[in-house]
Amino acid sequence: MAHTPNQESSDSYTVVIFRGSTAKPLRFSFSRKFVRNLLIAGCICILADIMVISHYVVRTGEVWELAAFRTEAMSAREQTAAFSSAVEDLKKRIGAMQEVNQRLRVMLGIDTSAKPGDLVNGRGGEETPLPEGSVVPGIDNTKGTGGSLPPSGALQSGDGSQGVASVGNIDVQGSEKEIAVSVKENLDWLTKEAANQEHILKELSQVAEQRSSRWAATPSIWPVKGWVTSGFGPRVSPFTEKPAWHDGLDIGAAQNAPVQAPAQGRVTSVGFDPKLGNLIRLDHGFGIETVYGHLAKSLVKEGQRVKRGDVVGLVGSSGLATGPHLHYMVKVNGQALDPNKYILE
Repeated sequence: MAHTPNQESSDSYTVVIFRGSTAKPLRFSFSRKFVRNLLIAGCICILADIMVISHYVVRTGEVWELAAFRTEAMSAREQTAAFSSAVEDLKKRIGAMQEVNQRLRVMLGIDTSAKPGDLVNGRGGEETPLPEGSVVPGIDNTKGTGGSLPPSGALQSGDGSQGVASVGNIDVQGSEKEIAVSVKENLDWLTKEAANQEHILKELSQVAEQRSSRWAATPSIWPVKGWVTSGFGPRVSPFTEKPAWHDGLDIGAAQNAPVQAPAQGRVTSVGFDPKLGNLIRLDHGFGIETVYGHLAKSLVKEGQRVKRGDVVGLVGSSGLATGPHLHYMVKVNGQALDPNKYILE
């Protein structure tokens, strides 16, 4: 095969194909303009293919990058949700720390402004009638029956979130900006509150070191595990159905449940009272005395020394009682105080 310029015109190309020594060769003539246009068209096609392929590669890369961004965004959102949950848990823990710190401040004499806890069935014990027409908070006095009271701290879940400043929960479904703002607000609150609680704990530690002996003698635990059936303060008497002042805490519990000493002390009295039934008195020193009434049985003797957690008796319903429970009193310098102020757990 060969191509030669056409002798008749210099503006064309001739392609000659030899098919053998005997066969007549084939001749094809193409004008230069046609060849040039064909080459230009071929180049345009090649460039178009290159551009299409390049565009495909670029778009494919963008799709992959977008998929990677989406995966990263989902991972970040999941991490934010986990972080939000951790922040809320820390807030609850700090709330519990606030409550414990407040109780410690009361017990150590740093702050006496804590509110007495209204707690919720045997009831009974010693009480003082109130004047006719007295109003008992939270009770429908026209009916003469007590309203529903919240559960005792002895059976609380312990989340300690009561009284904690609220800064808003993180909404992981919101925009990224809203999430960032919520996270910052929570972190700022946690930082501030942690520093505050750290300062309080440092103060408490210093005071506790100075008063370690008093601490050992200060009631700080529930004498029996149960539920409060009648709180300290005004109530409707379960016997007269009239307003009366209750000077202790009635804690409902199973018959013969063990009663523990809430602090170290000395047994000053083991006896029987017409109202409180079988009772025990413990002198903890520093003017602090505790009384345990309606016992089924006493397990200590007068003059015996006890430590915090020692079993001193068994729950019963002796004396003036509607069912098995413990009447628990805390007296300081002869004055009955709300036992809730002296319970840490």
